[in-house]
Amino acid sequence: MAISAAMVKELRERTGAGMMDCKRMLTETNGDMDAAIDLMRKSGAAKADKKAGRIAAEGRVMISLTDDKKEGAIVEVNCETDFVAKDENFISFTNAVAAQCLSDKPADVDALSDLPLDSGESIGETRANLVAKIGENIKVRRFELINAVDADAEISYYQHGERIGVSVVLKGGDDTLGKDIAMHIAASRPICVSENEVPAEVLEKEKEILIAQAKDSGKPMEIIEKMIQGRMRKYLAEVTLLGQPFVKDADQTVAQLLKASGAEVISFVRYEVGEGIEKKQEDFASEVMAQVNAS
Repeated sequence: MAISAAMVKELRERTGAGMMDCKRMLTETNGDMDAAIDLMRKSGAAKADKKAGRIAAEGRVMISLTDDKKEGAIVEVNCETDFVAKDENFISFTNAVAAQCLSDKPADVDALSDLPLDSGESIGETRANLVAKIGENIKVRRFELINAVDADAEISYYQHGERIGVSVVLKGGDDTLGKDIAMHIAASRPICVSENEVPAEVLEKEKEILIAQAKDSGKPMEIIEKMIQGRMRKYLAEVTLLGQPFVKDADQTVAQLLKASGAEVISFVRYEVGEGIEKKQEDFASEVMAQVNAS
């Protein structure tokens, strides 16, 4: 695979490594960006692992709840520019999608697209008409249904502008605590509630990277194993909600905050607009030059 200057630039921005290191790692991984980052971390070439990268896609995240806060839906609807994301027609459409999702509980995005709105048109038809009106591509990207099954559990939520939305199923506690926990999740990006929920493949991948880093220290294997155990404990605290320091009071963890309040987080969902989507980078100068050379 040909390694483009744009790919090298992206890897350099995400890792802080030198240009030649970036090109070499991309060449070795045949252009696989995530694999190149892992390889750079193992070799110590990466100064920082910024896996999230630059959020490219635009749009809105919307959360809709039932009055009793027992059921909810969170949706992401994408568009091409932040200007359209603030358009009243786009906002109304996103609100309608979230409300219909909560009401009809579709199985997937395709089923959601077929659901009728109050206008009589389906969500898919309304989307197509909005595309024609606004002049940008619009896509209902994803949704998730949330349920607070336990009798003393409720759904709390927090929305940071139009870009980030978090819903939390909280057992015990109150609305203020629920919103604080949701705000914490929005800011700190945990991947799950507790250590036992971290996927095995995520743990194995992190351990593999840490072992590769530790071996370069030249220490005996028994020392390396102790180093790995300590670093894994630190990693788990960083990526789990309960292990993280609470954003409003770094002297206590979220687990300690919940215990003091007699509360428990059952689950959470965090959506951020465009995460995992790369916006196409247009290089018009190169495009024109390619046409000139071809003529």
